[in-house]
Amino acid sequence: MKKIYFLICLLFLCFGPLPVLAKVPMNLGGFTLGKDINDYKDRLDFKTCREIRYQEYLGEGVMKPISGFKSGLITFGRCDRINKIVRIKLKFLNPTKKFYLVLLKKYKQALGPPDEYKGDPFQTLIAWKWSFNDKNGHRVSLILQHNLADTNEKIGNAVKLTLTNQLEKEKACYIEKYPHKTKPTPIKELKGKDMWDMYIPY
Repeated sequence: MKKIYFLICLLFLCFGPLPVLAKVPMNLGGFTLGKDINDYKDRLDFKTCREIRYQEYLGEGVMKPISGFKSGLITFGRCDRINKIVRIKLKFLNPTKKFYLVLLKKYKQALGPPDEYKGDPFQTLIAWKWSFNDKNGHRVSLILQHNLADTNEKIGNAVKLTLTNQLEKEKACYIEKYPHKTKPTPIKELKGKDMWDMYIPY
């Protein structure tokens, strides 16, 4: 018994505590990754559901107004698992940095420290990313961001929860089913006078 205890202590000292598989977050703002959008007829405006341009394997719909959020987009599959939610993007009603810092603290308490900083070095855009895996093969990414300057991103505070493994399956399914649609169109390179005539406004 003493020998077994000694070996356990030795393993702990050499390798640290055994890794615990973190629970993968699948729910956000009343929506659940992997669920069918038809389960959310009271929360999703189906008149807005459209195919995403250049990502035809995905569709997107606008969330109906709910307390605490200014807006939201729900992304769903269109090939491998039709109408199943693969991404939840929500914009919080409160756009302040103070609120973001409170959110970030609570996210860390609930999910542990983030894995990666995705914002810019000047913190015009502040964004932290978590990555999760579970024994069922789910891979989920979570990004919490604050932005009041970069017009290419959502202004204010936003969160994005993505079922990355299923999103990849949707893309692979579409490429397999429609190879003629996914091959790049050959484009002639412009040279000389033709190039400058197209490049320079007049």
